[in-house]
Amino acid sequence: MNKVILMGRLTRDPEVRYTQTNNTLVASFSLAINRRFVRQGEERQADFINIVAWSKLGEFCSKYFKKGQQVSIVGRLQTRTWDDEQGQKRYITEVVAEEAYFADSRRDGEGANGNFDATFGTMPTTAENSNSDFEISSGDDLPF
Repeated sequence: MNKVILMGRLTRDPEVRYTQTNNTLVASFSLAINRRFVRQGEERQADFINIVAWSKLGEFCSKYFKKGQQVSIVGRLQTRTWDDEQGQKRYITEVVAEEAYFADSRRDGEGANGNFDATFGTMPTTAENSNSDFEISSGDDLPF
């Protein structure tokens, strides 16, 4: 099984390009992912992981993801090889994104993305303006 789940901050805005053969959109960006443990007396270290998102997912990432924003990516690990201009064989390991999510809290995300409500709209707060069959008020006892 080849499945990768990452959460980190974008190191730059996604870069968009199109394939030469069938003009498919591909977005590339990298995530800075903090390591879980810090050695005493050292600064926290991060790993920088290259991400590639194709087609509709790439379009979504290029439109809504910005440098510094915290996101979560689900995908698969891939290694590619190619020959550079000098004929040297080059290798790259990257994550091919299959799912992408916002991971900032709403308050944190507003700074990186502008106004969240202006971009995505507001969520319904009561049963009258939602499709829900029930309403929970602050005084209700929840059964779970």
